[in-house]
Amino acid sequence: MKKVLIVLMMVCFSFTAFAEIRLGGLFAVTGPASFLGNPEKLTVEMLVDQMNAAGGINGEKIKLFIYDTQGREDRAISYFKRLATKDKVIAVLGPSRTGCALAIKDLASKFKIPLIACAASAKIVNPVYKFIFKTPQSDIHVAEKLFDTLKSKGKTRVALISAQSGYGATGREAVLENAERFGIEIIADEKFMDTDKDMTSQLAKIKAKKPDAVICWAAGAAPAIVARNAHALEMTDIYMTQGVASKKFIELAGDAANGIKLTAGRLIVADKLSYSDKFKTMLMKYKNDYESKFGGAVSVFGGHAYDAFGLFAIAFAKSGNNSEKLAEELQQIKGFMGTAGEFNMTAEDHTGLSKDSFIIAEIKNGEFVPAE
Repeated sequence: MKKVLIVLMMVCFSFTAFAEIRLGGLFAVTGPASFLGNPEKLTVEMLVDQMNAAGGINGEKIKLFIYDTQGREDRAISYFKRLATKDKVIAVLGPSRTGCALAIKDLASKFKIPLIACAASAKIVNPVYKFIFKTPQSDIHVAEKLFDTLKSKGKTRVALISAQSGYGATGREAVLENAERFGIEIIADEKFMDTDKDMTSQLAKIKAKKPDAVICWAAGAAPAIVARNAHALEMTDIYMTQGVASKKFIELAGDAANGIKLTAGRLIVADKLSYSDKFKTMLMKYKNDYESKFGGAVSVFGGHAYDAFGLFAIAFAKSGNNSEKLAEELQQIKGFMGTAGEFNMTAEDHTGLSKDSFIIAEIKNGEFVPAE
């Protein structure tokens, strides 16, 4: 009888162990990139709570293991190894920054753990790795959307100023490599460090060349300094990217933010979208859920995590607790309506978005609005 009880206890324990979905997260919750990682962490925690309250995925509850990379590559590497070997997660959402995502690509492949990054560089998914995916639109899509917009306005002599960071460097490449096929001439190419406190010198050089428009490719606090310096030099026609698509940028830039245009997902103007827009209902639910729970404004960066979790949940529902099958299901997802756009994954495209995922937004009176 005792042996029977022991066997039954072992069976019950085994069932309990496999009835838990162990999901990892790597986000820059603190440090200079916390504007990216903190809303990502909060979003995933909120979505997991909602999913578990509704019964989980196929009746299995999710257990989260989230670590703070502080935006550092060494911490991303260390914590990914921990997630793989100690926490034994089925997948990892994040990290927040391009450099961190690139640093752990090989590890994800080595451990055969699907990684759904929340960073933008096309280099994360190009070349394609079976286990590597990402949710933000790629820098090539940003460049194409900017060029389309500038060309439609007759602005063909364009200056570039970019951060010397993973995000800035790959964005700069996308601009320089693709401008000519859109009929855009890059007449200036200036750089700055994320830690620089003044970019007046670079902007003065740009102004002297009388460009039709200026593209600033950066994220974090630095582009707010660019905005203030450009405002002081009475420069206009400044275009930025989704790297500044948060209220924090407007707070840091102050009045200098007004008039700046940027590529962005629809989330930052969700309440201003037409009710006929197919994304509006989903975006407003996420926005209202997040803001009522946490108080602060929703951001596109949290949206990247919203999309990563959504993709994971869809794929896991079909794959079950098998990481290789999960990766296969991820690359077959079609028609997923995320905050960044409609995702249509393929074996050759592990982002599944296009330049049409973007809108051009403008900052007016301290608010994001659809550009006219």
